Amino acid sequence: MGVPTNTRETYGAIGIREDLSNIIYNISPMDTPFLNGCGRGTADNTLFEWQTDSLKAAASNTQIEGNDYTSTAETEPRRLSNYTQISATQVQSSGTAEAVDFAGRKSTQAYQLAKSAKEMKRDMELMLLEGTVKAAGSSGSARNTACFSTWIGTTAVGTSNVVAASTGGGLTNNGAATAGPDGTTEAGTGGADTGITIALVNNVAARIWNLGGSPDTILCDSTVKGTISSSTVGGAVVAAPRKDIGSKDNITAVNAVDVLVTDFGTFKVVPDRFIPTTQVDFIDFDLWSVDYLRPFRTETLAKSGDSVKQLLIAEYGLRAKNGNGSGQLKSAI
Repeated sequence: MGVPTNTRETYGAIGIREDLSNIIYNISPMDTPFLNGCGRGTADNTLFEWQTDSLKAAASNTQIEGNDYTSTAETEPRRLSNYTQISATQVQSSGTAEAVDFAGRKSTQAYQLAKSAKEMKRDMELMLLEGTVKAAGSSGSARNTACFSTWIGTTAVGTSNVVAASTGGGLTNNGAATAGPDGTTEAGTGGADTGITIALVNNVAARIWNLGGSPDTILCDSTVKGTISSSTVGGAVVAAPRKDIGSKDNITAVNAVDVLVTDFGTFKVVPDRFIPTTQVDFIDFDLWSVDYLRPFRTETLAKSGDSVKQLLIAEYGLRAKNGNGSGQLKSAI
């Protein structure tokens, strides 16, 4: 049956009010496990320093009666340093853009600033986990803060706490000092990947334990998290029994491993969207902090026309209090 003649329809009507929701839907992830897990400190200079030390290896210590002793050679603490780096974004809105009525936001400038803050936090998570080495910068060249991967590797005591997934062997990261990593070099790649296994997890955990560390978090990408939850790594902790929560038609099946117990520690397994797919990090967050020379702040810039200009800026650096307390599995894709 057709539409009767002269029936008014919406297709040609004039003056229908728009239906635009006042909610702006954004599903971009905001979780930053590494940044949130690290402590928060302060820096008083673009170059900030700290010291680390370790005990000599245990040895047989028996002495003869009445001995005239010779002083033991002692080692000095290591003096380490890192640089702060600047992250910033500028938001500018015309006077007209601030005057008109936008759906979903009272001020377009305020909305864009809030979004930029979230974007900068994600940038920081990415940069602190990727392979950036420290750089002092110069006029016209930005400073870089050394990332997580540059503070772990071959050390003066024991074997490397960075392990190649392809062979299970240690990867070196000597840095500029033979005593251990100093933020200037990233440990080598692990070659062709063989996948993560409980043997590799135990290997890394054992190496860190031998150095005196006790990490409690495994940070990994989604693929590795899924593998850890499978029988390949989780072993008997693969599928929890199905649980009735009301009726036989309402059943929950659990197939996830969020806590992994090994011979050398118990680990929370935390997925991170911004971690490089070539690494799995074993972290003691008590030994890491992000130190701020300038915490997040918004600065209103000089007005140069019919617009509002604001700068969101932060200056920060990563402090590795002792890299021996953490480790890494390389090329575990």
